[in-house]
Amino acid sequence: MEQTLTIAMYCAMAILVVILILGIVNLVRTDDEQTTRSNKLMRLRVIFQFIAILLLVGVGFASGMISF
Repeated sequence: MEQTLTIAMYCAMAILVVILILGIVNLVRTDDEQTTRSNKLMRLRVIFQFIAILLLVGVGFASGMISF
């Protein structure tokens, strides 16, 4: 279980890096859809950050580093 959560966390972090790179590339673009695309990428980044944090907490609980 812990290994599955760890792999999922690393995948979520990799997706976050890709979204961040897309956001930086989008800042350079000057077309009409740039602002809309920027907002969508920001929302997507926030969602994946939330998922990555939840997975990080799940790994902490599964490994016994976090307990009540």
